[in-house]
Amino acid sequence: MRLNNAHDSVSLGIGDDCALIRPLAGEEIAITSDMLVEGRHFFSNANPELLGRKALAVNLSDLAAMGAKPIGFTLSIALPEINSNWLEAFSKGLFDIARDYCCPLIGGDTTAGPLAISITAFGALPTGKAIRRSGAKVNDDIWVSGSVGDARLSLAALRHEINLSKDDLSEVEHRMHQPIPRVDLGIGLRALASAALDVSDGLLGDLKHILDQSQVNAEIYLNAIPKSATLQKQNSEIQNQFAACGGDDYEICFTAPKNRRDAIYQLSKTLGLPLTIIGLITNKNNVEVNINILNDDGSLLSPTETASLLQSFDHFAS
Repeated sequence: MRLNNAHDSVSLGIGDDCALIRPLAGEEIAITSDMLVEGRHFFSNANPELLGRKALAVNLSDLAAMGAKPIGFTLSIALPEINSNWLEAFSKGLFDIARDYCCPLIGGDTTAGPLAISITAFGALPTGKAIRRSGAKVNDDIWVSGSVGDARLSLAALRHEINLSKDDLSEVEHRMHQPIPRVDLGIGLRALASAALDVSDGLLGDLKHILDQSQVNAEIYLNAIPKSATLQKQNSEIQNQFAACGGDDYEICFTAPKNRRDAIYQLSKTLGLPLTIIGLITNKNNVEVNINILNDDGSLLSPTETASLLQSFDHFAS
């Protein structure tokens, strides 16, 4: 996606004590922040150009999940040293994706310290049209865009947890280092989806946030979760684990009434992006929200098997 013109909501950009954002008539502003920390979210030897792209992409993914069009972003970065080659490559990746999505840098800060990158991104959307997590209704379909699990597969290979051929790694590694924010999809879902979020910490773990906010349960069809051909070369346990809770996918998981299916399939065709039904929103019967995971034959996974697929990335785990 490439947007051609800056958003008119930015009335004052970088260079003053503050940037100024002026919502246009009939619009509201979406705001999101993400931090990437060396050793927690990326390797110390990460390619700085790809890191620059990813640092902004993960924020644009949050905007996409609410149906917002990017306006601009601020960058705060702590650097252990001034390395001009690293900064040049990082800046190239950052500003390349900023141009792609017409999302200019409008402020920020720099300081010395362990390498950490914090971005706050701003987006605009029609008033009252934000796709929240709280709108899922019983009998809504549960959808996910693209495929999931490849970022976790790449991480496993880079950590030498599993062996991937050079060709297989090249097929999936970009999913970890160069996620694609689904901005066009989010905008297209404004009138179609009842709830949505981006998949950052694991598909089913993230889905629970929708269930919590909407006070509903879910049934998930395990074998319907879309996986790449490369992931499908792995055994079924790895396939299911990585796709269900691998994280770092930055796809959009959303819910929608069944009568929106035709429109959603048409949106999928227009965008050239697979959109897959993976489950159903159901009544909440217990105090805690619940996800039932079903095999092809309709049988339920055991509680132990289910628990293993509902794990999410823990930002504070050692």
